[in-house]
Amino acid sequence: MKLWKGRFEEEQDPVFEKMNRSLPIDAVLLEVDIRASRAHAKGLHDAGILNEDEWKTVDHGLEGILSQYSTDEVKATAYEDIHTFVEATLAEKIGAVALKLHTGRSRNDQVATDFRMYVRKAVELVVTDLEALMMELSECAGRHPHVLLPAYTHMRRAQPIRWCDYCLAYFEMFSRDRERFEGSLARINVMPLGSGAVAGSNFALDRQAIAKDLGFVRVSANALDATSDRDFVLEFLSNAAIAMAHASRLAEDWILYSSTEFGFLELSEKVTTGSSLMPQKKNPDGLELIRAKAAMTAGLLSGFLSVVKGLPTGYNKDLQEDKEAMLTAFENIWLTLSVLRLTIRTVVLNESRMQDAASDSFMGATDLADYLVLKGVPFRTAHDTVARAVRAALTEGKQLSEVDLKTFSAEFGDLPADYLQPANIVGRKDKSFTRPKGL
Repeated sequence: MKLWKGRFEEEQDPVFEKMNRSLPIDAVLLEVDIRASRAHAKGLHDAGILNEDEWKTVDHGLEGILSQYSTDEVKATAYEDIHTFVEATLAEKIGAVALKLHTGRSRNDQVATDFRMYVRKAVELVVTDLEALMMELSECAGRHPHVLLPAYTHMRRAQPIRWCDYCLAYFEMFSRDRERFEGSLARINVMPLGSGAVAGSNFALDRQAIAKDLGFVRVSANALDATSDRDFVLEFLSNAAIAMAHASRLAEDWILYSSTEFGFLELSEKVTTGSSLMPQKKNPDGLELIRAKAAMTAGLLSGFLSVVKGLPTGYNKDLQEDKEAMLTAFENIWLTLSVLRLTIRTVVLNESRMQDAASDSFMGATDLADYLVLKGVPFRTAHDTVARAVRAALTEGKQLSEVDLKTFSAEFGDLPADYLQPANIVGRKDKSFTRPKGL
């Protein structure tokens, strides 16, 4: 069955039919398509298009399809798309009255409505997963409140920090990701149903009542825009790509930190693999796959944005590609957040190795310059003074704490002996930054 076959005499070419057919992808919209169709049928009843018996027959038939078929069973059928499957199956179940269901709507506003409902639920699930990840980071920070490690810039040791503050840096990143996803809900929650193919409907459907039934906050204002708008998909892809970039950065850190050269972390066997050749290997495959999926998700955003930017006004079949892009991104971020939570929950810190690295006294060079500033020395002069001390220490093969700083400035005469201890360096930093209670 094809919903548009009356205009055509020839059969489709099988190769084109394979390209055109979207059911293997959009079968996941079964539940939202049924729900939206039931709301539309109620709207047709309220508008006098369906009488009471017809409406109840259609509604019961739609409900029966949902209880009878799984997504996998739908995929196994030969229909063109999920909308064709539902309409044809409904006709088989209840007869000719099913042919009235599509009154006043097009597949254009139908799929736009279905997909908004699906993306809305996906966003809610991602927000929940992000909150769970943030909780995992907070708990990991709380387990090690006093452990120190180097912070890096340009992948060179910069200044010592606390592990808990490192974890909370990612807490902030994922918090912004959550805010972005939550903020997108207001723009997703706009109902296109009633827009028809491109110019609206000839029937007096109560769009506000249908929107309320489907959980939409408002209805679309312009039919031409509503049927071809996929900004909500682009926004999901963008938000997913940014969140995945944050996940990838953490993955890259921990791949390095768990290497023999760093030795800061020990990853659980739950999220690592071995080598088919080298018996000693314990590879961070989970984190490496997160990096890869982050790159692929960014590619989905770039690809679908390129599709949209070239379209003329109105619906075009190019938009069918929105589902594969969004569904793939959704699976990527779901897998990533799940694996990342498990990785964080099961990681073991090598505290002594981290402490040794944090004890590199060169990371206190800025504190020495600031010490001179507190003595009245201009910062640029102080910076140059400490830089000369650094050069001398490097030349002599010593730590910065091992050189006689008084030879570079008399102001160092009363410098406390423990001034360059990493815990003291960390403790002098600005206390205005917020941390969860107990950290």
